[in-house]
Amino acid sequence: MSTPIQRFDGLDTIRGITLVSMIAYHACWDMVYIFGADWDWYRSDGAYLWQQSICWTFILLSGYCWHLGRHHGKRGLLVFGGGVLVSAVTFVAMPENLVFCGVLTLLGTAVLLSIPLDPLSRRVPARAGLAGSFLLFLMTRDVNSGYLGFEGVKVLALSQNWYRNYFTALLGFPQPGFYSTDYFSLLPWIFLFWTGYYLYRLRRQEPPRLSLPVITALGRHSLAVYLLHQPVVYGVLWAVHTLLR
Repeated sequence: MSTPIQRFDGLDTIRGITLVSMIAYHACWDMVYIFGADWDWYRSDGAYLWQQSICWTFILLSGYCWHLGRHHGKRGLLVFGGGVLVSAVTFVAMPENLVFCGVLTLLGTAVLLSIPLDPLSRRVPARAGLAGSFLLFLMTRDVNSGYLGFEGVKVLALSQNWYRNYFTALLGFPQPGFYSTDYFSLLPWIFLFWTGYYLYRLRRQEPPRLSLPVITALGRHSLAVYLLHQPVVYGVLWAVHTLLR
């Protein structure tokens, strides 16, 4: 008999809270970059930290929850397919705001890559795996910008020959002139995913029981919420903008 998937309200609640934060962040993005709101704060370090808190939480949590599910191949392909759908829709409907290699593409790829690597990864002591994965994430955080380092601290410049085309952009080496409104390449983010993977192995007890009915339900259906939230947010803002003109 197959092992049933495990769900923990505490993890779904954290995911749901992060989804609400993401929806609010994307609503602000739409107001500034699509509807022309003059909001300097949104381009500040504070807004950047807000954005990073969202993606760090999603990616860490996805790595952590890898152990809790079954049918990893099916799940990985479903999430990756969601990423392809987002890219296709933005390419057709909003090419100026194209999403190439967005967060869903990353998460789907990370889930799929972790399937063949799991037997080997389990041989690595959890503390060593956690420390190594997080250190690699920090060291490769700025690989998209052409060097090893973290948040502007340059450690080692990388060969510009690596930055060639859309395939290298998927890996983390975008070509000159590359643009995507949501860009999460395999490097450095795969290492943050694996940080979550090893964090699960260090757990001492199950996640705390925390349930906020609506928020927890959002977290339980995170993929559907992610795919639907932007059209809904855009539609609401468009209606409000039209009424106020």
